[in-house]
Amino acid sequence: MSKAKEFFKSAVIGGLLVVLPLAIFLFAIKWVFGLVRAGIAPITALVMSTSPLHGVVVDIAVIVLLLLVCFAVGVTVRTRLGKWMYAVLEAKVLLKAPGYSLIKETVAQFLGNKKSPFSSVALAQLYGNETMASAFITDEHDDGSFTVFVPTGPNPTSGNIYHLPGKYVHPVDIPVEDAMRSIISCGAGSAALIKQYSPAPTDVDG
Repeated sequence: MSKAKEFFKSAVIGGLLVVLPLAIFLFAIKWVFGLVRAGIAPITALVMSTSPLHGVVVDIAVIVLLLLVCFAVGVTVRTRLGKWMYAVLEAKVLLKAPGYSLIKETVAQFLGNKKSPFSSVALAQLYGNETMASAFITDEHDDGSFTVFVPTGPNPTSGNIYHLPGKYVHPVDIPVEDAMRSIISCGAGSAALIKQYSPAPTDVDG
């Protein structure tokens, strides 16, 4: 009886591990499409009033049109004149608008046009002794010091920012995904992280 119960439990959990991520992924796609559809609703209504297209076909046509507009703008700002016009517009108007800089940085981060703050994994000696924390290097300064972000497990999106001398920051060559998994698991699976670190004699002495 206990074996049958254990088999049923493991089968259900195994099924949830397959179904739940897929369901959440599909829900996220539906949610994003809903946001896009709501955003382009005025253009969709205009297209429907001037063409025989209807429903989802109109939405797709509008999205394709917006992509073509983005392409045209992208080509324009690659020219000398377009780059100059955009720089003037941004400096004189856009950068003075509250929140524009933050939105621009976020979009650039999302599209991969800006180096991710979580692109470099390190072990940081926060207190100058043998205690080390899993960290991400977010900035490197001219004097050799570093700014690091130390997440709080199991939520890697919250944590603390530290500014440390270079001798207390030890980059490790492991994938960011592995470090993230370790943080989400509250340190489980940190062997690869520790294995990459070889302390120098001065590290122990501080």
